[in-house]
Amino acid sequence: MFSKHEAQQLKKDFWIAFGKSFPRKWLLYDTKIKDFSLKFYADNKKAEVSIDIEMKDELFRNAYYEKIWSLEEMLKEEVGDIQKDEFYTMENGKVISRIWVTKENVSIFNKNTWQEIFEFFVEKMDGFERFYYEYEDFIKDV
Repeated sequence: MFSKHEAQQLKKDFWIAFGKSFPRKWLLYDTKIKDFSLKFYADNKKAEVSIDIEMKDELFRNAYYEKIWSLEEMLKEEVGDIQKDEFYTMENGKVISRIWVTKENVSIFNKNTWQEIFEFFVEKMDGFERFYYEYEDFIKDV
């Protein structure tokens, strides 16, 4: 196990290494839709790339979720098998809608798996971005 400081430093080193290995500007929060973003996530067991729909208004959140899900087959063509949860509860208790892909058995705390995570991130986020840009006008029309 790592001390809290060591864990924080490893996380920081991980994200710096990712940025240096794949220096590009990702779409992430720049979707031009408030509370609609693409995200990277990694912990001690897995890595994920997701579309997070975080509107407080459940009607809007549902409308965006349904728009994305109506394009399920096109999204799968870009990123492969996906998971979805219209009422995903985050660790802080906030309920969002999430569509994501996961890579299991990798760890932000194991430098030997970093390259595997980086390649997963790049492949899957690139797919999510291509999907978003292709259907951006349709998605935004809520």
